[in-house]
This record gives sequence, structure tokens and C-alpha cells, in this order.
Amino acid sequence: MNYHMVMARREVLVQLDDDLVDRLDRVASEQGTNRSELLRRGAAAVLEATERARADRDLQDAYRRVPQDPAFIESAVHLAAQTLPAW
Repeated sequence: MNYHMVMARREVLVQLDDDLVDRLDRVASEQGTNRSELLRRGAAAVLEATERARADRDLQDAYRRVPQDPAFIESAVHLAAQTLPAW
């Protein structure tokens, strides 16, 4: 996501306990930003992690439906064995 673009924003009410607000404010101050920006970054990170996890699951499911060709796997194992460093 490009944070330099101006995007429409909507104010959202979020309830947080005092300790969490204090910790957020401390981290925001250390990073030279504000609580809202820190929460935006956190929300974006959660969404990105969720999307990546979903993509990983989709890829794994695809390999379960159509597994690798055993000949391809055997060739990869053979190639890996040939390229291992001599210890």
C-alpha cells in the first residue's frame, strides 16, 4: 500500500483499555508518529498477514489437489544432492 497517496478516511471508534493506550502512545512517540497512524499500520499489517496466510493455504490446497509429478520431485532431489557443498 502506498502511504503517500491521499486516501479518504473514515473515523472509527475503537475501545481500548488504558494500559493499551499508554503502550501505543509510548511506541508512537518513540517512532515519531501518532496513535492513529500506529493503529492504521497495525490494521494494515493484520490484513496483510491474513491475506498471505490465505494465499499460502490456497497454494497448499492446490498442491494437494494436483500433487507434484513424482519424476519432477526425484529430479529435484537428485539435483540438490549434487549441489550440496562438500563438508
